[in-house]
Amino acid sequence: MDPGTGRDRDWAWAADQDWLTLERLPAYAPELNPVELLWSAIKTRELANLAGDHLADVADAAESGIHRICSNNQLPWPFLTHTGLTIHPQPPQN
Repeated sequence: MDPGTGRDRDWAWAADQDWLTLERLPAYAPELNPVELLWSAIKTRELANLAGDHLADVADAAESGIHRICSNNQLPWPFLTHTGLTIHPQPPQN
């Protein structure tokens, strides 16, 4: 609980609930965020060494990377798997 935020009462209520489990998460955890992994893949390919003259050049390259990843049914799943998170339905099988 952080007395500086004025939310002590809310935290105390949540901590008293039997059906609720509170987990302390780090303030910044890119390894738990699949979108961070997606951006990493785009930065190492489409945006690597890109020196566009305009912001639109960067936006176009990023969009190209997103389309590359989304056009392959298998490619987005490793980003989620790497985080340890799951989603239903299961990823398509080869």
